[in-house]
Amino acid sequence: MSPGDEHDGYGGSGQTRTRLPEGNTGDVHGGTRRPARGSRSLLMGVGVVVLLVAAIALANRGGDPSDASPSTTSPGKAAATAPTGTRPVTGTNGTVPTGYAHDEQGAQSAAANYAVALGSTDMFQKGPREAIVRAVYAPTVVDDLVKRLDTSYSPALMTSLGLESDGNAPSGLTFVSRTVPVGTRIKEYGDDTATVEVWSTGLVGLAGEGSTRPVTSNWFTLTQKLVWSAGEWRISSSSQTEGPTPVNGDNRASVAGEIAEAVEQYGGFTYAR
Repeated sequence: MSPGDEHDGYGGSGQTRTRLPEGNTGDVHGGTRRPARGSRSLLMGVGVVVLLVAAIALANRGGDPSDASPSTTSPGKAAATAPTGTRPVTGTNGTVPTGYAHDEQGAQSAAANYAVALGSTDMFQKGPREAIVRAVYAPTVVDDLVKRLDTSYSPALMTSLGLESDGNAPSGLTFVSRTVPVGTRIKEYGDDTATVEVWSTGLVGLAGEGSTRPVTSNWFTLTQKLVWSAGEWRISSSSQTEGPTPVNGDNRASVAGEIAEAVEQYGGFTYAR
C-alpha cells in the first residue's frame, strides 16, 4: 500500500449497467495452486494501491456535456437501472471515458469508470499512469500526485510483485490487474459535489505457466468524493474498505492457459448508471 495515503472509494447497493466494450486489459493466471497467505495479501493490497493515495483538490475542466436534471434515490435502497435517455459518456480523455452528466447518475458513472482506470495494469507503467491520473484527478493536484505515485510504484514494489523493475511481466507471464465495479450508489449529493460508493471485485497476479503468484480475486468498496467544476466530475479524495465479500462458490480454479486466453479475449466495459 502506498505510504501515508488516504482515498475515498466506491461500493454500494445499486445495480450498474455496462455498455460499449472497450479495449482489453492484460490478465493471465498461473495455474491452480493457491499462493501463500502473505503473497495473497500483498497482491490484493497492491492491486488497488493507487486508490490509497491522497488527492485533495478542486476539479477544473471545460465543456458541459449535459444539462440533465438530478435524479434521486431512496436511502438504503438500490435504484432501478433503466435507460434514462441521457448519454452517459460523451467522449474520452486518453483511455478514460469522460463527459458525464451533471447529475447523480453522471457522478456514479464517473466513479465507476475512474475505479476501472485506477485499478488497471496501466497504473504500473510510468507513462500510462501519468495519463490516467491527469484524466481522473483535478489539475491542481496532478503534478504532486504524479510525483508521489512514481515514488510509490517503485522498482522494489515491482520486484515484490514478481514484475520487472519497470513494471513489465517476466517473459512468458502476463500481469493481471483489473477492477470490476459490481454496483454504485450515491452517499451524498449536492449541486457540485457528490460522494459515490462503488462496490467492486478485483483481479491481480501473474498468469502463465510456472507463475508463483497466481491471479487472485478480492472484494472492496471505494468511497469517492467528486467535485463538479468547468463541466466535469473529478476526484477530490477517496478511500477504500474491505468487502462486502461473498462466500466462495464451488467453481474449480482454472489452469494457466484458460486464464490467459480469457484475459486476452475479453475486454472491459464503459460503466453507466
